[in-house]
Amino acid sequence: MRVLVVEDEMGLAVGLRRGLEAEGFAVDTAPTGVDGLWFAQEHQYAVILLDIMLPGMNGFTVCERLRAERNWTPILMLTARDGVNDQVDGLDLGADDYLTKPFSFDVLLARIRALIRRGASERPTMLVAGDIRVDPASRRVWRGNTPIDVTAREFAVLEFLVRRVGQTVSKRDILDNVWDFDFEGDPNIVEVYVRHLRNKLDRPFDRVAIETLRGAGYRLAENGG
Repeated sequence: MRVLVVEDEMGLAVGLRRGLEAEGFAVDTAPTGVDGLWFAQEHQYAVILLDIMLPGMNGFTVCERLRAERNWTPILMLTARDGVNDQVDGLDLGADDYLTKPFSFDVLLARIRALIRRGASERPTMLVAGDIRVDPASRRVWRGNTPIDVTAREFAVLEFLVRRVGQTVSKRDILDNVWDFDFEGDPNIVEVYVRHLRNKLDRPFDRVAIETLRGAGYRLAENGG
């Protein structure tokens, strides 16, 4: 298993390399964000350990660039900053885990093994169905280049549909995943929110993205309608 360590603190980078090599990993190190991005683009890794505060290009930008290029190598972000906003930003940009310095090497190893078990499966930060784009982090929606203003509940229904694009989902599926499990209201509330979404996403553009399958439920067209 090959690991990339992107860390500008030389002592820590050397220590991580020695420790990981002792555990049987092959390790490459990069002292800048630019170098780290190049290594990640040119070589395959099981895991990338990515510091946030880097010269040339910070870790957030490196992570964002890799995910935009559909590079799904698991990323564990390392930082001396423990602010909640930093953690949120890193995870929203596509990082898989977050570890604040100083950290236990044993904990780091456990996190690396967990990420390797998870593998490099596709985990896009932007959900897409044709020209419909949904950003779960910012809770924004676009049809082509046109931003669509949706309520929190409308967004939740649309996100559920786009995560299952091309699949038929029942009203009960939507209720169970978007509303509370103890919801005892009228199940037809789903129809109300689907109608709202159609009025915003489909009708102004003369499109049909959200299809009704009588007796079965709804399906979001893979091509966006």
